[in-house]
Amino acid sequence: MNSYETVFILTPVLSEEQAKEAVQKFESEVGSLGGKVKHSESWGLRKLAYPIQKKSTGFYFLTEFEAPGSAINELEVIFKRDERVMRFLTVRMDKDHLAYADKRRAKMGAKKTVEAEA
Repeated sequence: MNSYETVFILTPVLSEEQAKEAVQKFESEVGSLGGKVKHSESWGLRKLAYPIQKKSTGFYFLTEFEAPGSAINELEVIFKRDERVMRFLTVRMDKDHLAYADKRRAKMGAKKTVEAEA
């Protein structure tokens, strides 16, 4: 199984609950395609670099997962068919990318604990 990272942008007209529901749907699809979600994070509502479908903001989400290569095509078809998804990008992670992602997650975890203590 290969490691992958997907960043996708959901339309801003969704509520926070609807956005979380969409993320859970995609994570369950990864599981049903024989994969396993390793990490998922929400980057929140952000301004887009350029308008997409006449919208200037969107909910950003990052998901890291392991899956067989054949599952990626099926997952991307699911993204294309879902009208809540404005854009998505899936990238295969090599060993350097995995090391960087682990380091970034550790740094973010340390940052969150410092904020919680303050």
